[in-house]
Amino acid sequence: MNLQELRESILDRIAPFLALLVLGGTLAFTTKNFLSTDNLLNISLQTAVIAIIAIGETFVIIAAGIDLAVGSVVALSGVVACMAMTHHLAVPLAVLIGVAMGGFCGLFNGAITTKFRMPPFIVTLGMMGIGRGGALVLTDGTPIYDLPESFDWLGKARLAGVPVPALLMVVIAIAASILLKYTRFGRQVYAIGGNAEAARLSGIPTARSLTLVFMLCGALSGFAGVMHASRIGIGSPTEGQMYELDAIAAAVIGGASLFGGEGTVLGTVLGAFLMSILRNGCNLLGLKVYWQQVTIGAIIILAVMYDHLRRRKARTVST
Repeated sequence: MNLQELRESILDRIAPFLALLVLGGTLAFTTKNFLSTDNLLNISLQTAVIAIIAIGETFVIIAAGIDLAVGSVVALSGVVACMAMTHHLAVPLAVLIGVAMGGFCGLFNGAITTKFRMPPFIVTLGMMGIGRGGALVLTDGTPIYDLPESFDWLGKARLAGVPVPALLMVVIAIAASILLKYTRFGRQVYAIGGNAEAARLSGIPTARSLTLVFMLCGALSGFAGVMHASRIGIGSPTEGQMYELDAIAAAVIGGASLFGGEGTVLGTVLGAFLMSILRNGCNLLGLKVYWQQVTIGAIIILAVMYDHLRRRKARTVST
């Protein structure tokens, strides 16, 4: 790697952090309440759910896949956990059932994708409809109320003044980063995303690893769905809409390549915070909520365009 390539690599890694500093600094000077304790804690709460989903999405994207079902899995897992509680199951067991529901959806995505060699875009698009429809069928389109008070801890409690969802996000991010960077499984994920056929020929069990990647993404989405249900106090079958866009945007903004083989958990978390601060800033500045989706969609296009141009330049230099 020459000096120019090293400089570009370092810039790519710190770009999300620099963007976060610039956006935060701008809002600090242009709004009154951005740096208030309540607002910063609110940002951390808003970020936690999306960041946890996006961490799972990052594994899938690094492996050169995509999961469009995460938003529906959030709704389905939250509903299943809440239904378990209304049937008098213990809260911890209900939470595990919700996470298992998400993991099962991911297992289905991975198994169908690898067994029948179908594009993950199509498989997860189908699961998006199955998950959302399943949540509506189970609840008859009606939110689930009257949940145990002890369930509130997962989404509303604070430890030392810090919201529990934010602390859980940090724990999950650290564990996922270790898994991705320092384990054989993590190296296999990068290898599959870089060149799946070469990875298979080198002895990597690509089908099993890809299935585990989708299963992990589903389980994290399931946990995020249960945590979100705890935060809002109901199990709603309509929650999680457009969360797949937010999760993909967080990963891409954080440096993950939709072409596979690149990405970090830290970058994804920074990307999730960047989007939360962007939304928060729009609200503080009185901008209409519709523009937020326009902005996020534009950011995804620009990030992928930049990644494409960077890769094309690298191929040109190598030849």
